[in-house]
Amino acid sequence: MMGRWKALLDDRNRFFWVLQAAGWSGYALVHYIGSLMHEMRDIYAIIIILGAYAGFLLTVPLRYLYRRIWDIKPWMLIIVVLGAAYLSASIWAVIDNTTYWEIYKFGFRPESNWFYFKNTTAKFYIMLSWSGLYFGIKYYQMLQDEKQKALMATSMAHQAQLKMLRYQLNPHFLFNTLNAISTLILIKENELANRMMTKLSSFLRFSLDNEPIKKIPLSREIEALMLYLDIEKVRFDERLKVTIEIDDTVGKALVPSLFLQPLIENSIKYAIAKMEEGGEIIVHAEREIDDLVVVIADNGPGVRQPAEDLVNKGGVGLANTRDRLQALYGKRYSFTLSANEPSGMRVEIRIPFEQVDA
Repeated sequence: MMGRWKALLDDRNRFFWVLQAAGWSGYALVHYIGSLMHEMRDIYAIIIILGAYAGFLLTVPLRYLYRRIWDIKPWMLIIVVLGAAYLSASIWAVIDNTTYWEIYKFGFRPESNWFYFKNTTAKFYIMLSWSGLYFGIKYYQMLQDEKQKALMATSMAHQAQLKMLRYQLNPHFLFNTLNAISTLILIKENELANRMMTKLSSFLRFSLDNEPIKKIPLSREIEALMLYLDIEKVRFDERLKVTIEIDDTVGKALVPSLFLQPLIENSIKYAIAKMEEGGEIIVHAEREIDDLVVVIADNGPGVRQPAEDLVNKGGVGLANTRDRLQALYGKRYSFTLSANEPSGMRVEIRIPFEQVDA
């Protein structure tokens, strides 16, 4: 963090000197073009260069002064800026007139010393303009810093939301699985309980190895899904049938990690578990133009509730998945629940097609 801040200060310091040199070079160029219109002698170019150099040097202390008084009251700041700009303009006028008279007028001396301050008002306007530009650029940089901080805070909040949503699934899933293992132990099915615990360990290891805020290839998501299904097959045995239909072109498509598991869990809970003879869950994925379409369908009894009520009241899985998709993709996704034919529930997810680099 300190290194980034130091780099930012170095960039700001470099930016100032670039603008300072460019600004006063432009000032000299404009005055030189004006001297050509008045047919001044060539030596006048030296007067112009010395005048621009004097302005360059005099505004450097102004920068450090303005940085020290940045946080004082506005009315005091205005007074100090006006005073400092006028003082700098007066010194600049004396230097400018002296070099003009010494070089261009061959040592001319005015009748009164007040003539050394000739053109102070014009130079005061230039100093005020320089001060205005300094404060304007400084405030713009501060605004950009605040925007950057706001974006960083939003990004951190967004990541925290995604992590919360992903980690919300773990206790939910663990409760169901450990409850099943406990039941197997109670009925003396120790071998099945041990197998289930082994599968659970593999699944949780996969879950911990993948960042909640990162996307993974669909092929890896299917691997994680199969680990979960291995656990459920211990519970349901032949009653649970799963068919995976993944098109070859979407294996490397990026998807949120473990976004299929809660949907499959929902199908098992509300479809397979309620059917004595068991049922089938079909996972289908394909690419449609610029979208990845994933469909999870079961042949269970289905539900008669409206789709929105089902998402909001149907437990953690559906609402969690929808919230994760919204957090990741904003409005660039669709999450649709509908009746499956001839029976059951169908969930269709449509997200932008993003492919992992080869």
